[in-house]
Amino acid sequence: MTEAASRVEFRTDPSQYKHWDLSFDGQVATLAMDVNEDAGLRPGYKLKLNSYDLGVDIELHDALQRIRFEHPEVRTVVLTSKKDRIFCSGANIFMLGLSSHAWKVNFCKFTNETRNGIEDTSRNSGIKFIAAVNGACAGGGYEVALACDEILLVDDRSSAVSLPEVPLLGVLPGTGGLTRVTDKRKVRHDRADIFCTLVEGVRGERAKEWRLVDDIIKPAQFEEGVKQRAAELAATSDRPADGKGVALTPLKREDAADSITYQYVQVVIDRELRTATLTVKSPSADVPADIAGIEAQGAAWWPLQMARELDDAILQLRTNELDVGTWVLKTEGDSARVLAADETLKKFADHWFVRETTGMLRRTLARLDVTSRSLFALIEPGSCFAGTLLELALSADRTYMLDDPETDTPAQIVVNDLNFGTYPMVSAQSRLERRFYEEVPALDAVRAVMGQKLSAQDAEKLGLITFALDDIDWADEVRIALEERRALSPDSLTGLEANLRFGVKETMETRVFGRLSAWQNWIFYRPNASGDKGALKLYGKGEKPSFDWNRV
Repeated sequence: MTEAASRVEFRTDPSQYKHWDLSFDGQVATLAMDVNEDAGLRPGYKLKLNSYDLGVDIELHDALQRIRFEHPEVRTVVLTSKKDRIFCSGANIFMLGLSSHAWKVNFCKFTNETRNGIEDTSRNSGIKFIAAVNGACAGGGYEVALACDEILLVDDRSSAVSLPEVPLLGVLPGTGGLTRVTDKRKVRHDRADIFCTLVEGVRGERAKEWRLVDDIIKPAQFEEGVKQRAAELAATSDRPADGKGVALTPLKREDAADSITYQYVQVVIDRELRTATLTVKSPSADVPADIAGIEAQGAAWWPLQMARELDDAILQLRTNELDVGTWVLKTEGDSARVLAADETLKKFADHWFVRETTGMLRRTLARLDVTSRSLFALIEPGSCFAGTLLELALSADRTYMLDDPETDTPAQIVVNDLNFGTYPMVSAQSRLERRFYEEVPALDAVRAVMGQKLSAQDAEKLGLITFALDDIDWADEVRIALEERRALSPDSLTGLEANLRFGVKETMETRVFGRLSAWQNWIFYRPNASGDKGALKLYGKGEKPSFDWNRV
């Protein structure tokens, strides 16, 4: 089965897991990796030695969601392995060797987002993560460990951590390994240079001395040592021991040849224009104003259900519709209901379920930011770009707003508190701060009109939109903009958009998605890695790679 012939499904649940064992013991959850080597997402390779492909990471992503929402009592998550003397050998090399460039890039991006999600949860949700490395830990396996708050390595004289991609495969540790070693673990530059070119890795006291792990524990004390440290980290959390979890019921989705339909999100694809129009709808009824009502709705509570639907739609388009290069972002419905939902998000921000829902919205919007598609927002009569949904327009590369004050329901937008930092980008800025380069006068001008319904003229004067167009020009201007975008090189657009979206401020995450990803993508294309005689292609075949020795 070819990549093009088979669509990737991101919806799953623990009953369908093939690669992870998820268990709970009070305030500690254990995610044990036990990869079924015969259950790869694509044919042609075996997932030996706890190596992973996209299917393994889809399950990991789902398991993290289950912990966040269905188990509020969990305060610490232990990631470990059920296999003897092997923690994880990283991304499956034979899968990478067989995959198209696009597949490799999408795979790396999703795994990066999953790792970032672990760190986001640690920062914001009161859940801490321990990597209990109970065997060899290489490449992407070490990158999973690096995403955790602490790494505990069994000191058995053989278990080591390593990033062997450069010497073995001619590529980079592409799911954040290089960046986390420096930015997060603060491994000294010269030691990092040795570590990242050392096939066998580093173990024992040296691994601890070089900051590659937090502690080493003898095999006889390893299980108890991990248990003790998990309890210590759990004691720092405010997650409720008696909280009632919210079941993440299966998302309902209708798939057609050129559309994807959920309750609050609809996607319509124009294949000739190579566009996908994503319309996000407001609540269809008044949202509950108290915790009891919110808890009663559970996964059907509009902010959570909408976020889950939008997240799935983004992943579906990004993975399964590669030639749809422009996404048109629209909203539809009652702005008052969106703003009412935002009030509950703000009022009950410290409640664990509301906090997790805000986190889901934050990560979904961040996924939109790092997607290599052109994003155009269209604000029309009947739109509800208010508060949380205004973030969609603020994420866009361009925003067009219809200026028709004579109509009964002219297009309007509303800014509220949540637009000033509740949903930061991977640059750690709000989208308003990114838009105005954190210039105080521009931000203060927007703060002064919070809660007001802003017309197209108002929005244009404040710099919140790109163009305010009258009804005579609207259709032609939008059509021309989309047709012009379709005619441009997708490769150059990807580079253009990524550089313009993340300017000035740099974080570990922007380095992962920007600098590291760009280099990795280039290296993936190079013959030294992916050519017939490249290291990635020849791995495991007993033949030495043939390199082009030019340093370019």
